[in-house]
Amino acid sequence: MNSTQRKNFVTSLTILILTAGLAALLFPSCAQNPPSTRIEPVTDTLHGVEIVDNYRWLEDGESPEVQKWIDEQDAYCRQYISRYPDREKLHQRIEELMQIGYVNNPAMAGGKYFYMKREGDAEHPTLLMKRTLDATPEVVIDPNHFGEDKTLAMDWWYLSSEGKFIAYGKSSQGSENSTLFIHDVESGKNLTDSILDARAASVAWLNDNSGFYYTRYPETGTVPEGEEQYYRRVYLHKIGDDYHNDPLIFGEGRDKTEWAGVQLSENGDYLLVPVYMGWSRAELYLKNLKKGGEFVRLTDTTEALYSVFMGKKDFYVLTNHNAPKFKVMKGSYKRPQMKYWKEIIPEDKFPIEHFAVVGDNIVVGRLQNASSRISIYTTDGIFKKDIQLPAIGSIISYYDHVLGYETDGHELLFGYNSFFIPPRIYRYDFNTDKMTILDEIKTDLDLSLYTVKQVWYPSKDGTKISMFLVHRKDIELDGNNPTIVYGYGGFASNETPGFSRTRTMFLKRGGVYAQTQLRGGGEYGEAWHRDGMLENKQNVFDDFIAACEWLIDNKYTNPEKLAIEGGSNGGLLVGAVMVQRPDLMKAVECWRPLLDMLRYHKFLIGELWIPEYGSADNPEQFDYLYDYSPYHHVKKGVKYPAVMFESADHDTRVDPLHARKMTAAMQAATSSDNPIIFRVQRRTGHGQNVPKSIVIEELVDEWSFIFQQLGMKF
Repeated sequence: MNSTQRKNFVTSLTILILTAGLAALLFPSCAQNPPSTRIEPVTDTLHGVEIVDNYRWLEDGESPEVQKWIDEQDAYCRQYISRYPDREKLHQRIEELMQIGYVNNPAMAGGKYFYMKREGDAEHPTLLMKRTLDATPEVVIDPNHFGEDKTLAMDWWYLSSEGKFIAYGKSSQGSENSTLFIHDVESGKNLTDSILDARAASVAWLNDNSGFYYTRYPETGTVPEGEEQYYRRVYLHKIGDDYHNDPLIFGEGRDKTEWAGVQLSENGDYLLVPVYMGWSRAELYLKNLKKGGEFVRLTDTTEALYSVFMGKKDFYVLTNHNAPKFKVMKGSYKRPQMKYWKEIIPEDKFPIEHFAVVGDNIVVGRLQNASSRISIYTTDGIFKKDIQLPAIGSIISYYDHVLGYETDGHELLFGYNSFFIPPRIYRYDFNTDKMTILDEIKTDLDLSLYTVKQVWYPSKDGTKISMFLVHRKDIELDGNNPTIVYGYGGFASNETPGFSRTRTMFLKRGGVYAQTQLRGGGEYGEAWHRDGMLENKQNVFDDFIAACEWLIDNKYTNPEKLAIEGGSNGGLLVGAVMVQRPDLMKAVECWRPLLDMLRYHKFLIGELWIPEYGSADNPEQFDYLYDYSPYHHVKKGVKYPAVMFESADHDTRVDPLHARKMTAAMQAATSSDNPIIFRVQRRTGHGQNVPKSIVIEELVDEWSFIFQQLGMKF
């Protein structure tokens, strides 16, 4: 080799080394190894089956060793995703898109219109009021001014008679452990009352505005440690009183996992306490406040759900009792028991999602193939008309706020959005049969580039499952499109069309977004829900796997271009799918997941979910839980896809231990070069009421991971 050849060789070798190093930095498929995790086996014997848990020690989130592990894993995750070369451009675009806000939660009282709205740089939505349709919205409560702590948020709110007062909950860091406050609408100030432990409270104001019935939890120290999240009970509070002395109205001696609510009849004479035991069973208890006496149980022992509108003389009930797709019945306070109810709107082929009584009209909201539709009936159940809505969209619901109205009025408010319709609030006038927009979010995004369609595909057992597909109109079905499949499939939750600001980045660059309506959800009625709960849970995973296979078979994508995502129960979904079929996808986004299904019920509010999943303490339920529990099916030597597990340090619903243990198990087991990374979001909870700035942090990391893994440039 002469000097010229040697020089060229050294130059080429240097370029090769530098290029390889640069590639490792930009697309680190072989990034440095993740932090090591020690193995400390713990063996349990459940119903004769020996189960070894190598990472039980990671359950103790307060342990200094676990905190060190969390910090190291989070740093490794952020180091990895920060290498996406277009990250800064992506970050800038997300900042711009998140200027697009939202509106929701319409309500009416005293002829005034109330709703939530976030715009521009605001961290949180503001509660606004319009005194008339043409009036300028006034700020009623602005969580952006709660204090220096930007995680302080308004969790929920309830209007009193004529809109004089608002009871609302406030919490910080996403804990959802609300403190109840009372706001005087006209003065713009809070009263001196405050009530602790009012998480997700149900509130029913007295007609004279002197107080309210409400739910709260025990104070720390009044029940055994760790039990504060159970024993939800009903109390009566009078304004100005010390809430510690509020009389207990309902709940003494009842099961600790029951979820009670409160409602008052229009004339204030009757108090209703609906009690939920999971997501498929409820009971109703009624008390005559004028005559006193005990609560009367209205419902029988049949496992069914009930939602009640309480009028002055009569009440109306939405129920799936002997009607899996729900029906509306009418009852009388004189003989309120269920055996005296009269059916007025029978079950239809499209399930009823919610209803209201406005003047002499019953408004019924249905799901027609997972898209919202509204019908109007007389109070005797005679069909009058349908309200025309934009095609393929959803009425927005949040806690108890779905439809806004006054029972003796002539107006109906509802939030609405779709894949390509930003959130808006519609007002329908029964007198004029006119629908107008009360308020909306506007955007300069060119949404005409995209299209949506609904397809049906067969699951493993032949059941037809629906799925929305969203993409550019000019997409080519060449089997090479980056694709994200999203699902949930549980708790009768409805996965319907919704607007996403940042999804447009993905769609614009040729991506396909698929939203599934899996069994376990409520899109097609209670039978659909039951086909995906308890012993039928594997159906949900089969439905999702079949969706991925359909997209591949129909040339939308291929396994190297497919990502799946889901959170909470949806995190369980994608966790199960990736261990059952790791060959189907390139990447997995798994948020705040449940993954150890043999121990989930021992932590936080896990016992509330036993009616949905079952419990490993039960030998029959243990069998099917063990059969699909993702954590217990991680296998050594399997080539797993890239996974980003996400947790939050103040999650009070799903314990982050699930994501920690699964991360450790998969890092030790995988034989692929795909990263298994663990991200923790500080000062937030399960995902509710998160400040915009923290949402942006999460979105930048999530989209960086997806774009990186699917080989997409920005």
